[in-house]
Amino acid sequence: MIFLKSPHEIELMRKANRIVIEILAELREQVRPGISTGEIDRWAAELIRKKGAASAFKGYTIRNGSVPFPATICVSINDEIVHGIPKTARTIQDGDVVSLDFGVIHEGFYGDAAISFVLGAAPERTHKLLTTTAESLEEGIAQAQVGNRLGNVSAAIQDRVEREGFSVVREFVGHGVGRRLHEDPAVPNYGTKNRGVRLREGMVLAIEPMVNMGQAAVMMKDDAWTAVTKDGSLSAHFEHSIAITERGPQILSQL
Repeated sequence: MIFLKSPHEIELMRKANRIVIEILAELREQVRPGISTGEIDRWAAELIRKKGAASAFKGYTIRNGSVPFPATICVSINDEIVHGIPKTARTIQDGDVVSLDFGVIHEGFYGDAAISFVLGAAPERTHKLLTTTAESLEEGIAQAQVGNRLGNVSAAIQDRVEREGFSVVREFVGHGVGRRLHEDPAVPNYGTKNRGVRLREGMVLAIEPMVNMGQAAVMMKDDAWTAVTKDGSLSAHFEHSIAITERGPQILSQL
């Protein structure tokens, strides 16, 4: 079931998402070579407390009986696509591609966003991967118009990514978001124009392209959460929560 949000509910979601993006911006400034991913998780937890919110991720389960996510933030490095579990013993190195996926609960609503960046020097193709992923998100958002089909969002992302010779991950997709972290509809990063549900005012979507430098194939690590590229290639991930309005898409997770 797709839940349409009232203008008041969208404003509450804007507050939750502002907390998310403010914390992500602060973490981005703190991350440097030699920092452990476990430290990033501790910083995120402390910043959530200071903002008066709660973690959307810690203890989250995909389904009954699944392993709860053990951390406050997902920190995925290099070939890790999503859901990297922070560890005190794992340090970030110069040249690493780092993806931070983060969410909070505030006043009953969820905020959800993700950023990727590279530390220090990196090949031009690595920068192109990050730029293309970010731009594919922008092009997908531009299609999130009242009356459009969801497939227009998906196709715009896929077209931008594949035009540059990169691959769209298919096993993981975006989603509706609101009083739950994952609501209907699913938002694939691949698809066909003019197909899928029709977009209506009040829908709030977390659009999140996950893009691999090599092939699209994915495999899971033994921790039951971390998804990595099967060919070991680099991956990038950007995400915004957006509200669909008669005035066009509004990015809620934007400073």
